[in-house]
Amino acid sequence: MYLQKNKSHINYKPETFDMTYYDRRHAKMNQRSTKIVQLLSKEKDEITVSGFAEYFQVSQKTIRNDMKEINEILDKNKRGMIDIKSGGIVSIPADFKDSLSLLLEGNFYNYKLSKEERKKVASAIIVNSADYITLAAIADRLMVSRATVINDLKEIKKFIRKGNLEVISHANKGLRIDGLESDRRRFLFELLRPTLRSYDNHKNIISEHVHVQSGDINIIQKIIAEQERCYKKFLPDNSFKEILLYLRILINRNKLGEFLELQPEINSDNYMFSMDILKYISQYCDVVISDDDIKNFSTFLDEVRFKNNGTFNKNTMIIQMITRQYISSISAELGINLNVDYDFFENLSNHLESIFSAPPMDYPEADIIDEVLEDNQDVLDVVIDQMPVIYKFTERKLTEIEVKYIAIHVCAAIERKKNKEVSFRVIVACHAGIGTSILLLEKLKRHFKFRVVDVISAHEAINIKPNAADFVISTVPLDSCSLEYVVVSAAFNDADYIRVGNRIDALRNSRNIPDGTEDDKLNAAELLEEITPVINELVEPKDQARVVMKELRKVVRNYFKQSIENNANIISPSLHHLLRASDIEVDVKCTDWKDAIRKSAKQLVEQGYIEDRYVDAMIESVNEYGPYIVLSPGFAMPHAKVEEGSIRLGMHLIRLKNPVPFGVEELDPIEFVCCLSAIDHRSYLKAFFNIVNMLKDEIYRKKLHEAADGEEIARIIEQYEYNIVE
Repeated sequence: MYLQKNKSHINYKPETFDMTYYDRRHAKMNQRSTKIVQLLSKEKDEITVSGFAEYFQVSQKTIRNDMKEINEILDKNKRGMIDIKSGGIVSIPADFKDSLSLLLEGNFYNYKLSKEERKKVASAIIVNSADYITLAAIADRLMVSRATVINDLKEIKKFIRKGNLEVISHANKGLRIDGLESDRRRFLFELLRPTLRSYDNHKNIISEHVHVQSGDINIIQKIIAEQERCYKKFLPDNSFKEILLYLRILINRNKLGEFLELQPEINSDNYMFSMDILKYISQYCDVVISDDDIKNFSTFLDEVRFKNNGTFNKNTMIIQMITRQYISSISAELGINLNVDYDFFENLSNHLESIFSAPPMDYPEADIIDEVLEDNQDVLDVVIDQMPVIYKFTERKLTEIEVKYIAIHVCAAIERKKNKEVSFRVIVACHAGIGTSILLLEKLKRHFKFRVVDVISAHEAINIKPNAADFVISTVPLDSCSLEYVVVSAAFNDADYIRVGNRIDALRNSRNIPDGTEDDKLNAAELLEEITPVINELVEPKDQARVVMKELRKVVRNYFKQSIENNANIISPSLHHLLRASDIEVDVKCTDWKDAIRKSAKQLVEQGYIEDRYVDAMIESVNEYGPYIVLSPGFAMPHAKVEEGSIRLGMHLIRLKNPVPFGVEELDPIEFVCCLSAIDHRSYLKAFFNIVNMLKDEIYRKKLHEAADGEEIARIIEQYEYNIVE
């Protein structure tokens, strides 16, 4: 379906509309319904409900409701109505074009933009303008008459004045802003800030009309993320989005030649952080950056909330361990194993960290949340039922909307698991071409069993043949694409997983393909198990078959090993990198849980990984929060806060000769204790994730229990990590 998101609109003359002919009560279509009517009037190709859903980033149910709303107006006025045929194909009546004035003139101009919306949009247009802008130009952008803008002008000026700015009028030139550049940027930022908190990709009406998106957004995101890691200053999602918006405005204004005035001297802990981000922004986005930009950005960062600022999440690792327990509990209740989805664990732990770092925030209305959960009420029920797992360690209860957002994370994880097993041919299109598609590709390959047949720039979509793939995944709306496509963000968040999942569900249903919620992992051991009988049957003599199998085992295991090495993140080493034979002790004698913690830490202290005070801090943490460090039957992972004496990233695992209780009746006694020394809140995550999952596996726990020494345990750990590569 061809739907182009551009700013061209159908022109109508509102002054010719006779309000006596039209009932205002039936004119109040929403903005999306109005846009649907416009698109239906222009579209020449086949239009489907699913195509509209993807275009607007809402559910098909929402689109059907919008069309019902349009039909009510048509029916009221005895006009032919829109029909939705088999396969969701939209059919318009023969007299549809004759009905356009009915649908749009009385509705579009009177209701698409309220007076309040017009005020804000017009204000943003004026403030963001680098020169004079005429009333006619503003009217054209708003799709209203010049007279309407004149009538609104008093309120617009008053609104802008609140931002410490003045609107100057010139008879022949139009309007311009008088005021400091820093105040302009602050005004634009505060005006656009509410658009950041929408969970889906629906754009706020203001951002539809105000273009501050200059530079390559993917590049900016990568620069911020890289500096987060360098400075170990990690941002919750909301803060990340705010910084991204700030930088988009900065780039746009600087490229317009509108530079900051002289900024006062500052004393900010974020100055170097600010300088390094802007240094790379200048280099990769081709924009001039001044020292005043660095100072202003530093001041802005001083107001931003970082993950380590809160009260509860001073120990991020506590939240991460709670998250593991919570995932385990909802997996058991749902009957779907979500324990092995690393992205789910990381996303949910980050989300919970953000929640508990500050008082409850006001979430905006987000249609996709309720629409998704309407079809997943059982998931929401389980999420609610298992919240006590989290509440045991928190000082406040979550709000209803906070719980719903957690449920969305769970739905996305289920969607990933389901769709991993369905193979489709996909073309990936990115607005900045192949170079910026790497991150998106990695996320897709990790969570979907796609065969990516091509990676193209968005402008190349016009050349796609109808049978080239099953569908297209794009970071931008596509012009003249012969295939249906899903628009996602380059970062590919949970809402994007759900959108792609909806497309897959539609394809699966049309082809009668069952979903793949059952576990169906391919690992080295299982592959060899499949190959062995074939080799034994076909290769003669038998001695030769054994030789062939020996070589095959090398090749297969090396392949899976290489996969792990290739996928290993430099800042997040695998478990077998942190737990070598020298980092493991067996048959250690301990008197109680405190003694077990001390002995698990002893070698790390001796080797300079942690300070002595770190050991006391681990014990005090258990005394304060309870035995949250017990993560599965017979396994505990003691740790302390990063700032309490951790020097180097490391682990030390001990197996107790006589297991001891830690105070968790259903999980005691504890046989394995792994002391963790973390230097930040991220680098250990992969190893942590894998050791918890390994010790939850009864087969591997038995192997570890029976192992003769540290070397054998190290080999078991390595085998486990190679076998879980999918």
